[in-house]
Amino acid sequence: MTKRPTSLRRRVTLVMLAIVAVAVLVTGAITVPLTRTSTVQGEQNRLSAQADLLASLDRLPAKLTAANALINGTRFALIEQPPNGRVIGAASSYLTVEVRAALASRGTYSGTIQGSLGRALVEARVTVAGPWLVTVLPTTEVDNALNQATRRLLLGLLVGLLVAGIAALSLASWLTKPLTETAHAARKLAAGERGVALPPPASAEAAELTAALSSLDRALATSEGRQREFLLSISHEMRTPLAAVRGYAEALSDGMIAEAELPQVGQTLVRETERLDAFVRDLLELARLQADDFRIQGVPVDLGALLDDVRTAWSAKAASLQVALTVDGTTPTPVVADPQRLRQVVDGLVENALRATPAGGRVKVTVRPAAHSYVVDVSDTGPGLAPEDLDVAFDRGALHAKYRQTRAVGTGLGLSIAARLVGRMGGTLTASNGTSGAIFSVSLPTG
Repeated sequence: MTKRPTSLRRRVTLVMLAIVAVAVLVTGAITVPLTRTSTVQGEQNRLSAQADLLASLDRLPAKLTAANALINGTRFALIEQPPNGRVIGAASSYLTVEVRAALASRGTYSGTIQGSLGRALVEARVTVAGPWLVTVLPTTEVDNALNQATRRLLLGLLVGLLVAGIAALSLASWLTKPLTETAHAARKLAAGERGVALPPPASAEAAELTAALSSLDRALATSEGRQREFLLSISHEMRTPLAAVRGYAEALSDGMIAEAELPQVGQTLVRETERLDAFVRDLLELARLQADDFRIQGVPVDLGALLDDVRTAWSAKAASLQVALTVDGTTPTPVVADPQRLRQVVDGLVENALRATPAGGRVKVTVRPAAHSYVVDVSDTGPGLAPEDLDVAFDRGALHAKYRQTRAVGTGLGLSIAARLVGRMGGTLTASNGTSGAIFSVSLPTG
């Protein structure tokens, strides 16, 4: 069972959420340590300012001498008669040798020390009043402030992630909505509906897709219209010989045909059945061109010999139509083609040219060299083609539908079959107008 692919909307949402999540993690990994450092530094600065303020007083507050003095989480210790006087206060364990030496030499100390209250920030000063003052802020107090700041930061990041998720869903929906609507329109086209309304494009890429579907819609409508017209035309053309065959068959069945008229009736039936056979043969040939078992055998072909056979085959027909047929098939180099199919193509072009040329006209078959190829031109002195017909000359039934009311035409399939055959042989078939009449050119590779 084929696994259903993930929708573009889900992919866009997941990708955006992943990007936002990575951004949040990186931001958190960078911001949390910075917040901790900033918080610790801020508390150290606050403690230092507090110590500087107390040291500048002429008389220290009496509550500092209490054993458990506590102001905003800060504890204190005093040396009444420095450097070796009595030490009082809960923070006495932080009056280390290093602190005493710093106070004795510089009058100030700032750092972090492990003591009876745990690890703590320490600021010590020599006061104006005389005693040495030590202010201590346990890091547990700093951790509480830090935890609050971290919680606020993480909450902000989570809110940002939630907002980004909602934005990702909205953006994915906005981006994929035109694609979903376009896919729905494409399914309508596949179901046979034409003139499907397409959604307004939301981006340049969506506009290109919409334009492509609109072009496909128009092309399908045009192609189906031509096919419908072609089938109607073929049906109409086939009904004529069928009606003749049925009419004569009923007349024969009813005994209404005199014995003397039987040969003439037989000839009429043969002609009509030949017309039907031509229709069926062309339809089958056209179908086989698209089948996998249709093979082209590319071998060296002598165009001179092939066109000599064409001259022999069509000279009598041309003479009966009072049309001059000239064939110049001299080529020093063979072309690569399927001889049977190439003969079929040239025969079809000559037959079309004879049909289009009025009595007293001329049909000419010539060969001319080109780059790595030879070109067989079949020209006539008939009415030619309108300039707009040159682009659709090889579309099945296009010329037949246009000219069947004004000139003699075939089944409407011959040129389409010829173009496909030449293409399968590696060549090209083109149509153009000469000084008088049309020219059909078959280009085939040499060697």
